[in-house]
Amino acid sequence: MMFEERYLSGKCLIAMPDMQDENFAGTVIYLCSHSQSGAMGFVINQKIQDFSFADLAARLPVRSCNINLYRGGPLEKVRGFVLHSTDYIKGDTVVIDNEMAVSSSLDILNDIACGSGPQDNLIALGYASWQPGQLEQEIVNNCWMVANPGRELIFRTKDEEKWQKAMDELGIDLIHLSPRSGRA
Repeated sequence: MMFEERYLSGKCLIAMPDMQDENFAGTVIYLCSHSQSGAMGFVINQKIQDFSFADLAARLPVRSCNINLYRGGPLEKVRGFVLHSTDYIKGDTVVIDNEMAVSSSLDILNDIACGSGPQDNLIALGYASWQPGQLEQEIVNNCWMVANPGRELIFRTKDEEKWQKAMDELGIDLIHLSPRSGRA
């Protein structure tokens, strides 16, 4: 089957150890959408350290609480998204698969702050995006590994352990991983 016939929505990208792009070195990215039109996803293992949910709530009509924010990617860093479980579906929610969805309304932020939001959630500011064919070429060029994420990896694994856990779930021993790609 040719790569173009398979799409990766709902999968995770794991940056290869020699990733040169500083925006993506050491990252795990959840792909919300991938098609012939391109791809879009969120970095799920890099908390924002210098801006809090309380800072965000002070700028929006949203109740404040102690919630982590993630650096979703290098594009539109002030735009917020919530990657979450499908137990919460509202009007703006985009369902990715049976377990995952994305919302971007203020309602979900208020619901999370009040304890009535989705069971599992990750709030990302910004996103990562690829033009048509760009992600496929990066995979061919050995920039990314592709994994099937579980909610455990996305929502319950410590951020500093997500990259290694994703590699471990693929059964990859970094000692045997070549930095060069090739064809057999």
